[in-house]
Amino acid sequence: MANVQQRADPQDEVGQVDVDELEHAASKRAHRRWERVLFYWLCAGFTAFHLIILTGPVILRTIDDAIGTGLYRFFPINIDQELFRAIHLAWGAVLGFGFFAIARGRGRDGVPWYDWLFIAGATACAVYMWRNLDDLQMNQGAVYETPDLLYSLVGLAVVFEFTRRTAGNALTIIATVFMLYAVLGHWLPEPLHHDKSLKDLWFAFPYIYSNLGIFGPTLEVSSTFIIMFTAFAAFLTRSKAGDYFNDLAVALVGWARGGPAKVAVLSGVMFGSISGSSVANVVASGSVTIPMMRRVGYDRATAGAIEATSSTGGQITPPVLGAAAFLMAEATGIKYAEIAFAAIIPCFLFYVACYMHCDLHAAKRGLRGLPMAELPRLGPMMARFYMLAPIVVLVWAFTEGYSAFLAAGLGMLACIVVSWFNGIARDDDGRWRWRRSDAVMGWRAVIDALELGAKDSIQLVAVCAAAGIVVGVIALTGIGGRFAYIMQSIAGNSQLLAMFFTMIVVTILGMGMPTTAAYAIAAAVVAPGLVQIGVPKLTAHMFIFYYAVLSAITPPVAVASIAAAGMAKADAWKTSWIAVKLGLATFIVPFMFFYSPTLLGQGDWLEIAQPLLSATVGVCLLACATEGWLGGALALPLRVVLFVGALCLIAPEPISDGVGLAIGLGVWALQKFRPPVVPRKA
Repeated sequence: MANVQQRADPQDEVGQVDVDELEHAASKRAHRRWERVLFYWLCAGFTAFHLIILTGPVILRTIDDAIGTGLYRFFPINIDQELFRAIHLAWGAVLGFGFFAIARGRGRDGVPWYDWLFIAGATACAVYMWRNLDDLQMNQGAVYETPDLLYSLVGLAVVFEFTRRTAGNALTIIATVFMLYAVLGHWLPEPLHHDKSLKDLWFAFPYIYSNLGIFGPTLEVSSTFIIMFTAFAAFLTRSKAGDYFNDLAVALVGWARGGPAKVAVLSGVMFGSISGSSVANVVASGSVTIPMMRRVGYDRATAGAIEATSSTGGQITPPVLGAAAFLMAEATGIKYAEIAFAAIIPCFLFYVACYMHCDLHAAKRGLRGLPMAELPRLGPMMARFYMLAPIVVLVWAFTEGYSAFLAAGLGMLACIVVSWFNGIARDDDGRWRWRRSDAVMGWRAVIDALELGAKDSIQLVAVCAAAGIVVGVIALTGIGGRFAYIMQSIAGNSQLLAMFFTMIVVTILGMGMPTTAAYAIAAAVVAPGLVQIGVPKLTAHMFIFYYAVLSAITPPVAVASIAAAGMAKADAWKTSWIAVKLGLATFIVPFMFFYSPTLLGQGDWLEIAQPLLSATVGVCLLACATEGWLGGALALPLRVVLFVGALCLIAPEPISDGVGLAIGLGVWALQKFRPPVVPRKA
């Protein structure tokens, strides 16, 4: 048995990880004093602007209906949707060029002159649209004037450089290829040839830089759902909900076998409501869980891999999910609340698999949990259960049919309210008093949360703008139908082969770009083909979303694993492969809900119960086969047999489920009742 050390080894301190180094192409720059003040207020104003536009009319109308003030009539908050998105993009780009340098190591001396030019260009594009909105909308998709061409060229240059700095080269290159295809595709042979009158540059560039391209559905999602829920996550963070979630996870399972690893799994679930970024989740919870795992005997690479895998699942955890889920709602026409509901069972299976891996690894290595005396007391933690109120309010607002914007706004308000309870504490004389502390959100803390929300959304603005280029070109040239034809040619009539092909494509895309971008492009290129061969729309898009998320732990470019390895001071390559092993069961989950859409909540509970039970047993058996442990060490032949049994439980057919369950019970019985091994005498 591994003994729990009473003191942490100094060598086991958490390594430093720069989130921006992993998630952004360029490095964050150091600002001069006046620039810090300027961009602080620009960030706060960016989030406040969206809050006012998206929730202001609803709030004023509600007050008007309740007490008849007439405020809504005198203070109408209306803005053209295309202009709103243009302001959103321009303001986001201003922040992007303000915070991110042109290249790594070039951001030490404040914002240089050429970035002020980019900032001016982004601002000028929004002003040009404001001044010429009617003409631009009248001419959209038809004919454009020379100033429109210049305006679109400047705007596209801003978008491409903004994307390169914040989202990396992969997405920028893909957007460039699609843009070139729009202009030069008439020279290509079939099946890529198109003839959409895009030979004329006067038409191509203004068309893409319009509501039919960049300012289309993807930027609509960025300017509404994403910014609101990113702000909600920032308010959760500032109200100290993240600290509470970590402490609660430690109190609940820190004592169990391999407890710190199970804490990482549980905190991964809870942090899913705070951040849609795998790397941010790793850094936030890993600073606590990785040292704890090292204390009870986990090696560095395994500790990092467990944290990477559990943190990656945060993006598929309802009710917030990752930013790509909002794009899914727009692309499918399905309400976001329904998508969040559909993600419940896949999320459950993901974390059951993670938990089983942690438990089996601890049993195999003889790892204990933390001493009870060192754990937070559960009683005081339960007394602070009010910290979950913002999540409860959000879910309640969804179920009551409130708009997603208003639900997020109510969640932010709940964050402020519950933070004030953090100021209640008992004095030395035993009296309860309220005192202001860092955990109480006053006006400055609210502004800080607004600023944090803007910072966290910068990359997503660029991603959605670049994805708009891809989506616009696909819709305009008909290349999407050609991709569907190519997929049908490769897969034939086999949906399984098509899904396997999709898994490979999405995983490759996810290696080189953020989850949101990988999903947006795959949804535009691959999803129509899947739907065309009979895959249900929700299943196809959820399948793509799931693998876009899992790409964060897939070598060779596994950003979550790299971040966790940096914190654990482990080898990144080894950590990545251990994360794949730990997550092997989770890689099978998308095929489970492909075979059984009821696992996406499609049906009544009686229809869902049987496939849910078989899927749960299946991921558990797969974890046992992968770890080589089921009540004891499994011999290689038994591991292979158990792996086959787990695969039988994937397809929701009574015969295959019966075979898989029989195999699992048989292996368990062999392990349970086999005679003890007597060592031979020398």
